[in-house]
Amino acid sequence: MKLSQFNFPLTIEQVAKYPARYRDESKLMVLHKDTGEIEHKIFKDIINYTDEGDVFVFNDTKVFPARLNGNKEKTGADIEVFLLRELNKEQRLWDVLVDPARKIRIGNKLYFGEDDSLVAEVIDNTTSRGRTLRFLYDGSYEEFKDTLFSVGNIPVPKWIRTKPEEIDHERFHTIFAKNEGAVATPAAGLHFSRELFKRMEIKGVDATYLTLHMGLGHFRTVDVEDLSKHKMDSEQMHIPEETADKINSTKAAGGKIFAVGITVVRALETPVTTRKEVKPYNGWTNKFIFPPYDFAIPDALVTNFHLPSSTMLMSVAAFGGFENVMNAYKVALKEGYSFGTYGDAMLII
Repeated sequence: MKLSQFNFPLTIEQVAKYPARYRDESKLMVLHKDTGEIEHKIFKDIINYTDEGDVFVFNDTKVFPARLNGNKEKTGADIEVFLLRELNKEQRLWDVLVDPARKIRIGNKLYFGEDDSLVAEVIDNTTSRGRTLRFLYDGSYEEFKDTLFSVGNIPVPKWIRTKPEEIDHERFHTIFAKNEGAVATPAAGLHFSRELFKRMEIKGVDATYLTLHMGLGHFRTVDVEDLSKHKMDSEQMHIPEETADKINSTKAAGGKIFAVGITVVRALETPVTTRKEVKPYNGWTNKFIFPPYDFAIPDALVTNFHLPSSTMLMSVAAFGGFENVMNAYKVALKEGYSFGTYGDAMLII
């Protein structure tokens, strides 16, 4: 598959800036991958495509306040720092992106928060934009983390909001978000409400959870035409033993596994045995799924409508079939479906 095959015209107006009034009342397109048939529903209708004994697998990652706005020493120049990952807990070292990167040198000190309550020193230049920062903080680790997160902002994509005070923190997280560490929210999970979970429980449809912390690599631009040459950034993930057991026993009993989001698909397809069972796992994944791909675990996929040429779209096309999915996207554009994090949803069965 080639990068250019996943391009399509999308205007900024077709990217949702606000969530649906109620989580479970966005539009839902149902794509039957064996026939290409398309149905138009409301998201809460998803329950009608499940049977007793089926299981939804969710990503319970939680977005942390990864975007820091500060100033450079001496010049006072405005600096935006994007926290990527913690490198060393004791030394307060973080891998970050800095904008504008050209103004930052090793040894520079950066100041954040009211009254410059947090100070960091640049100790390494790793890439054209990447840096390693050492935060200069004398208190306990818990106090440091509280201070760091208090001066940061949730990194809502700028096409959704531009000002921190406009961000609806509740709606930007899933209702089951628990394990902090992602820089982006698992968008497909945003559609699930407490009412929908109750209806699932009544029908005998179960839920289980894994964690995959999305980093910026999830959204990194693909810059090679030959997709086999694209390398995904590694992201931390965890599949608990009880989750693996639930999935394997469900499949053995003939139940369906509904993967909620591409992150869940990537996680499930990372530690697969030769018997097509998922193993408990605690580590990293750089799994990149694009057509053609033979899936071992998920039977159905819940996903949002993704942006052109994105790795998420490529993974969706691998699951639903390239021609089916690209045709569904044409229909979605024609029928007024909205795209992106706050956009409408698709169920592929």
